[in-house]
Amino acid sequence: MMEFLTKDYWIGFVNTIVDWVVKEIPAMLFLIFLFIIALKIEWFVFDKFKATLLNRAGKSKERIKKVEAEKRINTLMSISKRMGRMVIWIIFIMIFLRQIGIDIAPILAGAGIVGLAVGFGAQELVRDFISGFFMLFEDQIRKGDVANINGEVGIVEKIEMRTITLRDFSGSVHIIQNGKVNTLANMTKEWSAIVLDVGVAYKEDVDKVIGIMREVGEKMAQDDDFKDQIVEPVEIFGLDKFADSALIIKARIKTIPLSQWAIGREYRRRIKYAFDENNIEIPFPHTTVYWGEEINPLKLNVIKGE
Repeated sequence: MMEFLTKDYWIGFVNTIVDWVVKEIPAMLFLIFLFIIALKIEWFVFDKFKATLLNRAGKSKERIKKVEAEKRINTLMSISKRMGRMVIWIIFIMIFLRQIGIDIAPILAGAGIVGLAVGFGAQELVRDFISGFFMLFEDQIRKGDVANINGEVGIVEKIEMRTITLRDFSGSVHIIQNGKVNTLANMTKEWSAIVLDVGVAYKEDVDKVIGIMREVGEKMAQDDDFKDQIVEPVEIFGLDKFADSALIIKARIKTIPLSQWAIGREYRRRIKYAFDENNIEIPFPHTTVYWGEEINPLKLNVIKGE
């Protein structure tokens, strides 16, 4: 105990601290500097590689293939960048611990044992990672797609190895584990379509209505504002249903991904004007009253008052 009170002890203690600062601090600062540089290089390399891939994809003459390639590139590069950053962090931490005199061999051995134990207990986590890998490998869904996942519809904002981040049209964000994706419907892969059920009155000529709908679709496909978004001419499937107060004619327009809703709204607008010009009635629910089979339907005369 008395040795702590001696002058020689404190001189030796201070000399040890000074030696450690002089020898180790510059090395640690240099290590931190290399770590920051590595992160910058990783960021730069991945961004340049991504830009090169996007540039090559942009040279495709087919717009659908271009859009699909861009989605896949953005998704894969985003995950690759995060994995690269994780590797740099792990290497830095291991070297830093060795630099301050901590033996990392027992830590690695302990981490392996803990990892094995966690692996048995975290089967759900492992399932999430495996499911995420196959989703990416099979190109089932990409960042920027509009998808229906387990009944939730929205745009895919982020795809990770464990989760998918989905934002619906009201702005709510849904975090879905990859291993719990039971149903997945990608609404914007390769091409999309808007399906239209157009109702007209029973008194209308069905063939005439179909002709007008086809003509409206053809004019729209030639419009400079929409022709690049429409993949194929409008498909008129014909009379689809006898509804309560309308004849339902089904049609479909194929578009590039994400354009189906805008094209559908514009087509409906043009159909309304075309029907008005040709005096085609768009029906609304109404009821006809009969007083019996042998009596004529009730007739009402409206007399305008003076």
